[in-house]
Amino acid sequence: MDSRTVRRSADPWRDLAVIDARAPRANQLLTGLLALGSVVSSAWPLAALAALQLSLGLILGRRFCLACQIYFRAVQPLLGEGPVEDARPVKFANRVGAGFLWASTLAHAAGLHAAGNALAGAVAALALLAALTGFCAGCAMYRAWALVRGVRGRLPGRIDVAELGGTPGQETLVQFTHPLCADCQTLSSRLAERGEHPVVVDVSRRPDLARKYGVAVVPLTVAVRSDGTVVRRIP
Repeated sequence: MDSRTVRRSADPWRDLAVIDARAPRANQLLTGLLALGSVVSSAWPLAALAALQLSLGLILGRRFCLACQIYFRAVQPLLGEGPVEDARPVKFANRVGAGFLWASTLAHAAGLHAAGNALAGAVAALALLAALTGFCAGCAMYRAWALVRGVRGRLPGRIDVAELGGTPGQETLVQFTHPLCADCQTLSSRLAERGEHPVVVDVSRRPDLARKYGVAVVPLTVAVRSDGTVVRRIP
């Protein structure tokens, strides 16, 4: 089946703010196998190859990511589109992996083979764990950092509800979302089941508001008092 016939909510080559959640696992599998191969076979150029593959995808885009090409053109047409998620945690994890692999390559080139194997081994273990279980340590690091940065930037800060299209002077829920974010849709459904109707901010249309209020990861819903003070995050 040609990849162009797949029913997609997000185009893999144009909608770069989000990604099919299965695609990173394919990339993690390739990276993990190359890193593991460099350790068990002492063929450390495999670590350099894994670093190069990650770096090309980060610098030049998904079209230059071998695992992405394989997944979107061969695997996704068979399985269909998986859950769509924010691409930023994935990019951060790839940067961390590439950094470790380039450090491993330099260590091997300098004759520090034990250090090189340790660095590549760490990448192999975490990448294969992510590929097999879906737990991405680098993504978790990004989300934790974003949450800390967001809390520090928002609390005990204020939100101008009128600026977002809401009614000022009353307690309000404000939801920052993205139309291609599967977790955003889940949270919206959960809020609707509770009978809660937040003021919705689409960060794809209003990135200026996302920057202003320190929103690094969506979905994010917060409770705002009548005076504009943000009091808590809504799970």
